[in-house]
Amino acid sequence: MTTRGKFVLGVLIAALLYFGINKLVQSGVLFKKAATESVLLNSIELPAASGGSRANVAVPLAPLPSETPAGKGSPIVWEVMAWNSQMAGMLANGGARTTQGSSMAAGGLDMQIVRQDDVAKMQADLVKNALDLQTNPDTPGLLVSIMGDGLPAFSAVQPQLEKAGTGLQIIPYSVGKSFGEDKLMGPKEWLDNPKAALGKTVACYLRDGDQNIALKWCADNGLKVNPDETTYDPEAVNFMAASDFLVAAEKYIIGKPEQRVKVVKGKNTGVKVDVVADAVATWTPGDVNIAKQKGGLVNIVSTKDYSNQMPNIMVTTKRWYDAHPKEVEALITALAVAGDQVKSHPEALSRAADISASVYGDKDKPGSYWLRYYKGVSEADRNGEVVELGGSKAFNFADNLALFGLNEGGTNIYAAVYKTFGDVQHQLYPKELPSYVPLDQMLDLAPLRKLQDKYRGKNLAPAEQQQFAADDEIRQSVSRRAWNIEFNTGQRTFTPAAEQQLDQLFNDLVVAGRLKVAVHGHTDNVGDAQRNQQLSQDRAEAVRQWLEQRSASAFPAGRVQTYAHGAQEPVAPNTTPEGKARNRRVEIVLGN
Repeated sequence: MTTRGKFVLGVLIAALLYFGINKLVQSGVLFKKAATESVLLNSIELPAASGGSRANVAVPLAPLPSETPAGKGSPIVWEVMAWNSQMAGMLANGGARTTQGSSMAAGGLDMQIVRQDDVAKMQADLVKNALDLQTNPDTPGLLVSIMGDGLPAFSAVQPQLEKAGTGLQIIPYSVGKSFGEDKLMGPKEWLDNPKAALGKTVACYLRDGDQNIALKWCADNGLKVNPDETTYDPEAVNFMAASDFLVAAEKYIIGKPEQRVKVVKGKNTGVKVDVVADAVATWTPGDVNIAKQKGGLVNIVSTKDYSNQMPNIMVTTKRWYDAHPKEVEALITALAVAGDQVKSHPEALSRAADISASVYGDKDKPGSYWLRYYKGVSEADRNGEVVELGGSKAFNFADNLALFGLNEGGTNIYAAVYKTFGDVQHQLYPKELPSYVPLDQMLDLAPLRKLQDKYRGKNLAPAEQQQFAADDEIRQSVSRRAWNIEFNTGQRTFTPAAEQQLDQLFNDLVVAGRLKVAVHGHTDNVGDAQRNQQLSQDRAEAVRQWLEQRSASAFPAGRVQTYAHGAQEPVAPNTTPEGKARNRRVEIVLGN
C-alpha cells in the first residue's frame, strides 16, 4: 500500500473509533395465477418510525473516497435494483468496485456492485452462489438487496437453497428505505372516493413491494381485490402484470388494452371485456416517466405515508454468512459510517449519487438525476397537475437499532413489516405461497448487538424520529376501518377476547409510520345519551393508552388522538342485536 493510502486508511480508522461509528447507531417471486374469488384483505398498516431522544451530534465530513480501485480485500458481489435507498452503500464502496479511501476498503472488503432489476434472477444467482461456495469456499459471497416487505415472497427460494445445503440469511443492517418514491398513482378522484377504484385496473410488477402499497390501500379502505390477473372483476380492484416497475408505467402510458374474462363473485360469466391500466404502482423513474410522458395520475398513497413499509433489506446465504463473521461486521461498520456522511453532508450525498449513476448505467440519467429524485420533488406533469416524485432516505446505525427494535423501549419494526405482508401474500395466494420462512430463521441480530455494546455510552448520531403535534388534526384521511374490540358491558375495560384484536391492531399500526392515528369511539343507543357519550370517550382513551403502553417508540406523544361520538353515528339499525353489535365499535382513521 502506498504511503498516501496508509494515511487515508489511518484517518478513516481513527475517525471511526473517535466518533463511535458516528451515526452508527422488497420484490417477490413470480407465482402462477390463483383462480380465486376477489378478496377483502385485513387492514394493512405499517410500523411507526421510532428512535431515541439524543441531541443531534455533529458528524464531521470525512475525506471522500478516491476513484482508484482498492484492488484487494475479501471479495463480495452486491446485486441491487436501480433504487435510491442505496446511497449509503454507494458511498461506502466508492464506485462500482471498492475504491481506495472508502469505508469498505477500510474494512478489508472488495465489493463489486451490479445492477439487477430481475428478482427471479437474484434468486437464481443466490442458489448458484450457494452451490459454488459448496465446491469452492473462496468463491466471492453474493448479497442481494430487495424491498423489505417483499422478502416473505422472495423466501419462496428457500427450498432450492435447502437442496444446496443452506438457506436465506439477512444481513442485520439496512442501508436505507423508500420514502415516497414507491407509490400507487391513480386518478385524482380516488383520493376523496376510494370506492371509485372498484372495477379499475392497476399495472404493477406482481407480488412485489409496489403491489403491496396498492394492496394495503385497498385493505385500508375496505376494497376487494382480484388476485387473478387474467380475469376482470367489476366489484374489485384488478391488477395488470408487468415484467418490471418501468414496464408497469409503460402499460399506462401506451394504454394498450388486454382482453379479460369477466367474473362475478369468483364465477366466470363467459363475457369478455377489454381493460386498460387505469393506475400504476411503481417507483422512480417509473413515476417520473408517467408524469413527463402522459400525466393524468396523482399520488394516491406512497411510502411517504407508509413510511416503514419498504426498508432496503440485504439477503445472502447462511453458508457465506456463517463463514464470514468478520466480513459481516466490517460490512455493517462501513455502511454505518457512510450512512452518517450521506445524511449529514451534501458533498457526500452528491458523490453517492454520481456513483449510483455509474452503477445503474442509464446514459440519460446522470448523478444529478438520482440526487434530485432521492430528495423528492414536486413537479407539474404533462397536464399541469402537480405530483410528488421520488423520495428516499439513507440509514445510519441508530436508524437500524430503531428498525430492529434494539433502541430503548423499541419495537422490532421490520418484524411487523415482514409478518404483515407475508400474511397478505399468503391470504391472496394460498396455493402459491402456502407458508413463508419465519423471520427468526433468517435474522440474526447478534452482530448489531455486538456493535451496539461496543459503542454504548459514546456519542452516536441519532436516528430520525417522527414528531407529532397533539393538536394537529388529520387533514387528509388515508383510511378508515372499524374494529370489533370487545369491552366489558358498560365499562372501559377489555374482555379477554379483545386481546387478539388489539394485538392485530398494534401490528397493523406499527407499520404506518408517518401517519397520525385517530381513535373514534361509538356505542349503540341503549341507555342514557350522556353516559354513552362518556363511555365512547373512555373506550377510545383505553385503546390509546393500551397502544402507548405497549410501545412508546411506535406511539410517541401526539400520534394517537381520541374522539367520542356516543350513539350519534350508527352504521346499522339499533333495532336488532346484530345492528347494536355493529354500532358498538372503535373506528381507526389514519391520515396526515
